[in-house]
Amino acid sequence: MDGKKPGTSRIAVLTSGGDAPGMNTTIRAIYRAAEECGIEVIGIRKGFSGLIKGEIFLMTRRDVANIIHTGGTILGTSRNEEFKTKEGRKIAAENLKNAKADALIIIGGEGSLIGANHFNEETGIPTIGIPGSIDNDIPGTDFSIGFDTAINTALESIDKIRDTALSHGRLFFVEVMGRTSDMIAIESGIAGGAEFLILPGNEKYIDELCDMLVPAFKAGKKYALVIVAEGENPGWSFQIAKDVSSRISMESRVCILGHTQRGGSPTARDRVLASKLGVSAVNAYTKGFAGVMVGEVKRSIKLTPLCEIMKSVKKPEKNIVRLSQILIH
Repeated sequence: MDGKKPGTSRIAVLTSGGDAPGMNTTIRAIYRAAEECGIEVIGIRKGFSGLIKGEIFLMTRRDVANIIHTGGTILGTSRNEEFKTKEGRKIAAENLKNAKADALIIIGGEGSLIGANHFNEETGIPTIGIPGSIDNDIPGTDFSIGFDTAINTALESIDKIRDTALSHGRLFFVEVMGRTSDMIAIESGIAGGAEFLILPGNEKYIDELCDMLVPAFKAGKKYALVIVAEGENPGWSFQIAKDVSSRISMESRVCILGHTQRGGSPTARDRVLASKLGVSAVNAYTKGFAGVMVGEVKRSIKLTPLCEIMKSVKKPEKNIVRLSQILIH
C-alpha cells in the first residue's frame, strides 16, 4: 500500500454480512465526500475476514467510477466468526493501525453493526456504521440501504406469477426473504395485491387462510396469491402449501424468490439514501463522532449510538401493519 501523505487523514471502509443493492453507491459517496475533505480512503476486501487477513488497499477515484448503478459490493463481503472474538478484533485493529487508518466505516446489517460497536469500544479506533440490509430490521433509521430495491424485485416477480396463477386458476405461495423482519412480506404484499400474508408467529394461519379461500373460490375467484415471510425457516412454504391443499383440495404452487432479492441495480430511492448516508458518515467523522450509526429518520440524518442498536428490536410500524390488514384479506 502507498504511504500515507503527511498530515492527511485516512478512513477505511468495508461491507459486511449479506450484500444489499446500494452498497456500491454508498462506497462511492464515502470516497467522494472524503476526497472533497482531503481524506484518503482505504478499501478492505471481503468484510471482517479481509480486515483480519490484512486485505487492504488504497482506493482511487477509478475504483468508484461507474458503480453507482451496480448491485452487490465491489469490496466483497463475508461473515466471519473470528471477528466475534476479542482476539480477532485485536488482529483487525493492528492491521488498521499498520495501514495508518484513523477511522473505520462499516456498511452492513444488524450483526455487522454489533461487531462495529465492539470494535469501537475495544480498540479506540473511531468506528461509524451505515445500515445496509434488505430486511430493514435496523433501529435508528426509517429504511436501510437495499430494502426498497428488494421489495421492488419481489414485486416484479409477484406481478409475473399473477399472470400464471390467473391463467391456470391456481393458488400460489410466494416466499420472500426476511429472517428477522416481516417488512419485505408486508410491503410487497400490499403493493402486489396479495390475498393473504403468512408471517412467523401466527399459529392460526392455516385455519384463517382456508376460511378465506373456500368461500372466495366458490364465489368465482379464479386465483389467489399468498405471500410468505421466510422467517427462521426458509422453504417452509412447501409444507404450508401441502397442508392447505390437503385441507381444501385445491391445487397450489410454490415460488421461493430467495437471493434474487439481494441482487440487481439499486432503485433511485436506494441510490439517494445510500448517497446521503455515505456522505453523512464522512461528515460525522470530520465532526469528531465515533461509535455511531448514520441513519435517516423523517428525511433527516440521525446519529444513533451503536450500543443502542444492540438494545432494541425494530418492528413494522403500526400504520403499515394496519394498512396490510385492511387491504390483504
